[in-house]
Amino acid sequence: MNFWSIYQHGFARVAACTGHTVIADPLANAEAVLRQAQACARDGVAVAVFPEMGLTGYSIEDLLLQDPVLDEVEQALRNVVAGSADLLPVLVVGAPLRHRHRIYNCAVIVHRGRILGVAPKSYPPNYREFYERRQIASGENERGGTIRVGGVEVPFGVDLLFEADDVPGLVLHAEICEDMWVPVPPSAEAALAGATVLANLSGSPITVGRAEDRRLLCRSASSRCLAAYVYSAAGLGESTTDLSWDGQTMIYENGLLLAETDRFALGDQYAVADVDLDLLRQERHRMGTFDDNRRAHAGRTDVFRRVPFRLDAPTADLGLKRRVERFPFVPADADRLALDCYEAYNIQVAGLQQRLSAIGGPKVVIGVSGGLDSTHALIVAARAMDRAGRPRSDILAFTLPGFATSDHTKDNAHKLMNSLGVTAAELDITPTARLMLKEMGHPFAAGEPVYDVTFENVQAGLRTDYLFRLANQRGGIVLGTGDLSELALGWSTYGVGDQMSHYNVNSGVPKTLIQHLIRWVIGSEQFDEETGRTLAAILDTEISPELVPGEEMQSTESKIGPYALHDFTLFHVLRYGFRPSKIAFLAWHAWHEADAGAWPPGFPEAKRVAYDLAEIRRWLEVFCRRFFAFAQFKRSAMPNGPKVSAGGSLSPRGDWRAPSDGNAAAWLRDLGRIDV
Repeated sequence: MNFWSIYQHGFARVAACTGHTVIADPLANAEAVLRQAQACARDGVAVAVFPEMGLTGYSIEDLLLQDPVLDEVEQALRNVVAGSADLLPVLVVGAPLRHRHRIYNCAVIVHRGRILGVAPKSYPPNYREFYERRQIASGENERGGTIRVGGVEVPFGVDLLFEADDVPGLVLHAEICEDMWVPVPPSAEAALAGATVLANLSGSPITVGRAEDRRLLCRSASSRCLAAYVYSAAGLGESTTDLSWDGQTMIYENGLLLAETDRFALGDQYAVADVDLDLLRQERHRMGTFDDNRRAHAGRTDVFRRVPFRLDAPTADLGLKRRVERFPFVPADADRLALDCYEAYNIQVAGLQQRLSAIGGPKVVIGVSGGLDSTHALIVAARAMDRAGRPRSDILAFTLPGFATSDHTKDNAHKLMNSLGVTAAELDITPTARLMLKEMGHPFAAGEPVYDVTFENVQAGLRTDYLFRLANQRGGIVLGTGDLSELALGWSTYGVGDQMSHYNVNSGVPKTLIQHLIRWVIGSEQFDEETGRTLAAILDTEISPELVPGEEMQSTESKIGPYALHDFTLFHVLRYGFRPSKIAFLAWHAWHEADAGAWPPGFPEAKRVAYDLAEIRRWLEVFCRRFFAFAQFKRSAMPNGPKVSAGGSLSPRGDWRAPSDGNAAAWLRDLGRIDV
């Protein structure tokens, strides 16, 4: 494989083109189409979509019934076909065509010197400013037929899918303007029949508010159809007798806006984006109801005709024309992040409140280390008590220092517990740990500096053991603090350890999101200023298990890798089932340059780092080995806890059900395809 080629990773580049129309001059408009098609070809575009009736102009009214115009449409199409012979893109061009006794408003699909097929508009409008049925016939019932264009008989109908033989998943369907506005658009049936790229050639004069309506419909269509939706509206040059035009173009994919252009532009422009065909395929695999819906409509969807073509896509490095979030669990947009944090925090709070109510209102027992995870679980518990009308003193919070606990984290733990008004205590586990290590015959008990996994897990296990026994003694439940990222990597002590609790509010929250949740709690003043100051201090603390004594703080990320990269991988594995090679490709585009792209609001400047491909690959291998070959047995026995992110959860009762005795061989073989 050529690692740097988008077409090797399941992408297809698409464009929505618009420009200056010349009214009733098909030859001039054909030149404009070819000019933009050549630009698209240079950019590696697979599919280029042009506006409705772009060869004549949409607003020519009764000039559509003039033979000189219709004759020149035929010639203009011949020019476009001839000019496309050596061009990469499939061109989706709007033109009025004579067929039998009527004129049809058509999308003509052209590729490499031939017309692949013609799709007529299903629903010409005849209301308010529209009067299309005066000239145009409805194509809704045109299925299974042909039309003669330029002396050649080609497929004609709304039942056409254009499928690339050499780009898996690239299946194109075209509908026209009003077709998108009806309750059951032709594109919906086409998507059920297998279309992944839905093109809309639009005239669509602009009025106040209509642009937002178009966005809503395009986004909705892409989301419901699990497809890409490519929309191109007519721009300047159309008649302004009674209307105006803005040339809006958009590309949506599964509800996400990938690209759009400025409206009311003066010249040629196009929105271009790389559509993820793998993502669309995976979404359809996962959403079984999509295919259930297909079977319910099989009488119409099963008779769609497939027109094959060969794209011969380039294998060179074309870059990647789509935004890839560095933190897929953490949006870089400030408003979106604030909303996500509000929802995530309240999902956790409501989940804990309900669980406590359902089991008789026990107290909450929690270990507080002064680190991010336990801090966040504690402020969730505090708000849950507030909502339930219970005193925060019903939270029994313990800091349990061990051999390597720093004064800094312990002080932060005490400050946080005191400012929140919970019942706070300190329980030093080191005497019990020394006794256990001595009775086990561990070298540390004899004074040797042996800090192995047993040494670490004795401490982690004792902390959990104490918490469970304290819960027994004081009528409480143990609140878990381990997060989604730790569950993914198996970075927890199994059983009598931090893997276990009675309820875990953090199990659906990735490590990279927790810091932003705490920032949101501070910024939205969920608690008083003193608590806010302590939370800010905790945010500045290195992530560490604090189990091994020494001069330097033990760093989790130096051992298992950056949580930023692991969460990036986790999202794309859990949400989309992507191959490691594709995840590496996406990660490089997201992370290879620290100054490029947007960072989440409030993300510290000092931590804005970059990763090269070698490092990305290194930690991808660590993730694959730990996630697929090691950690599942810990997840198979994980406690209850609320799903928080649309990226997924790892509960064996929810998003992720996998064998505990799996292996990572297939993922590692795919990873081996990357030549760094």
